Amino acid sequence: MNNKNTYAGIPEEYAKLDTAKIVLIPVPYDGTSTWQKGADKGPKAFLNASENMELYDIETDSEVYKQGIYLADAIEEKSSPEAVVDKVHQLTKHYIKKNKFVTLFGGEHSISIGSIRAFNECFNSLTVLHIDAHADLRPSYEGSACNHACAVYEANQKTNLIQVGIRSMDISETRIMNRDKVFFAHEMATNEYWMDDVIDSLTDTVFITFDLDALDPSIMPSTGTPEPGGLFWYETLEFLRKVFKQKNVVGFDIVELCPNDINKQSDFLAAKLYYKMLSYKFSNTEEDDDYEHVESNSPFAKLSKFKDQDDE
Repeated sequence: MNNKNTYAGIPEEYAKLDTAKIVLIPVPYDGTSTWQKGADKGPKAFLNASENMELYDIETDSEVYKQGIYLADAIEEKSSPEAVVDKVHQLTKHYIKKNKFVTLFGGEHSISIGSIRAFNECFNSLTVLHIDAHADLRPSYEGSACNHACAVYEANQKTNLIQVGIRSMDISETRIMNRDKVFFAHEMATNEYWMDDVIDSLTDTVFITFDLDALDPSIMPSTGTPEPGGLFWYETLEFLRKVFKQKNVVGFDIVELCPNDINKQSDFLAAKLYYKMLSYKFSNTEEDDDYEHVESNSPFAKLSKFKDQDDE
């Protein structure tokens, strides 16, 4: 996978690591999925769709790419699920320590074990906002704790894990999950206040892991395990807009795009979703803000939330 081009074809001046506020890490990995394969092709399809997307966001009246978006080299590690998670963890933490707003695009959901681990090591009182059709709470699956079915098990143990949109799980996961922090899709459908209820359960500092199968398959058919009864586009945007406005979102990943050669709508939706999330984060930020020091002006962290750790 060639990542030498800039994200979305943006001008080189906005794509340099030293000046970009945002880093995008592609992770084309699909080693543990158990039904439809192809999530390893997700980052390339997402990047191709992004190149055909308008870069002015009407809703926020902004061009967020001018904040600077550095497209990192893809993580090509495939030797084992554990090695992939470790590489994602190391590289994510590396860019966090460079004071960047770090985002990732998978790949299957096991990559989030690494990204969540990195953010939890760098930020105090972290909430992981897990938007997904599946609970992903198994301690291990098919002989590995780094399986897509285990994506947020560690987060459930070590962070404030809030799960939204869940509508498929194994009965064993009922004994693991914190029921008070799970928003099931069938309950959300009859609760007009679910967005506020979710936000009330978040700490100030939030990392979002967004599995695209959280969305209804009528608008997002290209996932490995599509589930009926998911979120729709405008309610998703309304929810995300509220989260970004009311909380300090420090980073996010998007996973489980499983593209096909015939229908490109899912690729384009994923591209728009990523750009929308950045637009919500940075819409009130001036392009020339100085984010040189975490202590005063980080785009993603307040000093009280950032753990003072030496680089590993």
